[in-house]
Amino acid sequence: MTDKQKNIIKIAKSLIGAPYKYGAIIEEAPDYFDCSGFIQYVFKQTGVDLPRSSILQASEGKEIKSIDDLEAGDILFMRSDRGHYYDKLFNGRKIYIGHCVLYIGAGEIIHSRKAAGGVIKQRLEELVKEPNYEIILIKRIL
Repeated sequence: MTDKQKNIIKIAKSLIGAPYKYGAIIEEAPDYFDCSGFIQYVFKQTGVDLPRSSILQASEGKEIKSIDDLEAGDILFMRSDRGHYYDKLFNGRKIYIGHCVLYIGAGEIIHSRKAAGGVIKQRLEELVKEPNYEIILIKRIL
């Protein structure tokens, strides 16, 4: 694991317990996060600028084709109960993004989720078993 990956994980873990707020902007961090605001903030702390919304974040970085190739620091984009299309970003592919999570290794993720009340650490396999949380896209930013 690279130093940048270790730093991303350290920052993300330090935010566990921060409350959820839909639409929270970067200026409200680290007091409040929604899923994409959490991802944006964590990466910003390491000098990586990402867009605010999950659909725009999904257009960044290198696509990882298989869950077997996950590395710490990868971002997983999922359907969820609410989300966005913007086909022009994905060469006409029908990509529907509703949630994003940070993979931290060993089958674990950290994310901000309304149903959990805020930032939590969770097993990836637990989340993907839930309705509407299938993995749509994996991106590597680091």
